[in-house]
Amino acid sequence: MRIQKNKMSLTEKNLREKKFHNELQSKPKGRFENIFYKAIYASGKDFYAFLEKNVKNCEILDYGCGVGISLQKVINYGPKRISGIDISEVSIKKAKERINKSNTIVNLEVDNCEKTNFEDNKFDIVYGTGILHHLDISKSLNEIHRILRSKGSLVFIEPLGTNPLINLYRKLTPNSRSQDEHPLVKKDFELINEKFKDTKIYYYGFLTLIFFPFYGSPKNSNSFKILNKLDQILFKLNFFKKLAWSVLILAKKN
Repeated sequence: MRIQKNKMSLTEKNLREKKFHNELQSKPKGRFENIFYKAIYASGKDFYAFLEKNVKNCEILDYGCGVGISLQKVINYGPKRISGIDISEVSIKKAKERINKSNTIVNLEVDNCEKTNFEDNKFDIVYGTGILHHLDISKSLNEIHRILRSKGSLVFIEPLGTNPLINLYRKLTPNSRSQDEHPLVKKDFELINEKFKDTKIYYYGFLTLIFFPFYGSPKNSNSFKILNKLDQILFKLNFFKKLAWSVLILAKKN
């Protein structure tokens, strides 16, 4: 496994994000908000199911890989090569510690997702979880398009910015997130549709979030399964889509 540190051209926003995530990953405990993530367990399940089905013998990029949690899983799906980049040196250091050093298909780099050091048309799949909303969406989509091969896929889990109650909670807890992050709204999806084709959006986290205190591990909870099924029925209506917490985005390069 090769670790490479690249010189980066960073905006003031990039520097703020870098500082925030270095500090966050240097803390002994995670954010309080992590307790809510079980409400969107199904998004992760669908995310990894797509990757397991599609990454075999492919060259893939974990875009904003953080401490390597997704990397650790996706390595087992048989990719030809997997790269991971993140703006945070602390995160890359932790990702290195998480991944077996003898794993020769893995390459980890400190890099700027908005302007990477990769050549054009390098990857078959670019994926990430909770990263696009930290970036300049237009710059990041242009960069993903550049480094994806023809008919390559992007796969992302991202938070939505359309539920007024969730937005109120975000406003009341500013220290829990970076000042520049922006959960996705309509104009962001319009940019995705302009740049990519065959876009599919799946919604998660309405009833499963409202009733999250009433079930334990979602993997083994019948209550969660029922709530998630009800959510998927409700999300067929545009009104309820706006109340979702999170989305899974699938699209292909034009």
